[in-house]
Amino acid sequence: MSYVLGYNQYGKAEVHVVRVFRDDPAAPHDLVDYNVSVALTGDFDEAHQTGDQAKVLTTDACKNTVNAFAKEAGDAVRHPESFALALANHFVDDVPQVESARINVEAFPWVRSHDNPHAFVKNGDYVRTVTVTRRGSAPATVVSGLKDLTVLKTTDSEFHGFYQEKYTTLQPTNDRVMATAIKAQWAHSSNDKDWGASFDAVFDAVTLAFANAYSYALQHTIWEMGQAALDADATIAEIRMSCPNKHHFVLDLSSFDLENNNEVFHADDRPYGLIEATIKRTADVDASAAYDPGQAWSEAVAKVPADA
Repeated sequence: MSYVLGYNQYGKAEVHVVRVFRDDPAAPHDLVDYNVSVALTGDFDEAHQTGDQAKVLTTDACKNTVNAFAKEAGDAVRHPESFALALANHFVDDVPQVESARINVEAFPWVRSHDNPHAFVKNGDYVRTVTVTRRGSAPATVVSGLKDLTVLKTTDSEFHGFYQEKYTTLQPTNDRVMATAIKAQWAHSSNDKDWGASFDAVFDAVTLAFANAYSYALQHTIWEMGQAALDADATIAEIRMSCPNKHHFVLDLSSFDLENNNEVFHADDRPYGLIEATIKRTADVDASAAYDPGQAWSEAVAKVPADA
């Protein structure tokens, strides 16, 4: 019986590197904090089928490349998108047997402490994310994003008129607490841009839409946030959002002769509703190849051209 080697990739996961910028001794320091993962595909069949490692770039070398590029790549390191682009281009252009490289970056925000030029406090409100994919001679694709951005509004949210059947027990409401932890990823149609300004514009648009848009359901709020993101940056092709319901249930305090007028809640962490949607600029946009589908990547997806 003859077996066939299917899609495979390898690399180094979660290289945690911090870079401090000390360009001007008289100026305040800057810093970036990245968790970088590298996945490579290419002419590596022999490594699996015969054990011949002659073409394998070691995962240790992948780690060393990330660390060295934190210095070598200069100003490109200041933004996760440009840093990931530099890494992806290096692996594809400079290592002959590498056919594609996918770089995932988690960027952890830090803010200055009390206006001190060299002291920082880690901002745990969210994590900035980036996926850069480069295949062969095709242009690299860039997906920016964020995750773990927890937001809540105490009113201006309802949920009623939903389908009812014998297992439906949820009571309709015209006024509720709505909370979620936003995960969003947006694909760029151009890589010639100010990455920091673009991220800030999308972040502000999404959070402002959540705050100001009256919500008839979390689905409706996702639609409003997605439209706002596309309005904020004309070179975003689409945005994908995944938002769990952070349920807040009104507690029954009648046993204590207390009236609870939407004031005291039980915050329930699980199970939770999970609402996901993609908002595209046009119906014919297909940015699937730009996203990272993880280890379960199919060969059909893996071979989609980078400019699809």
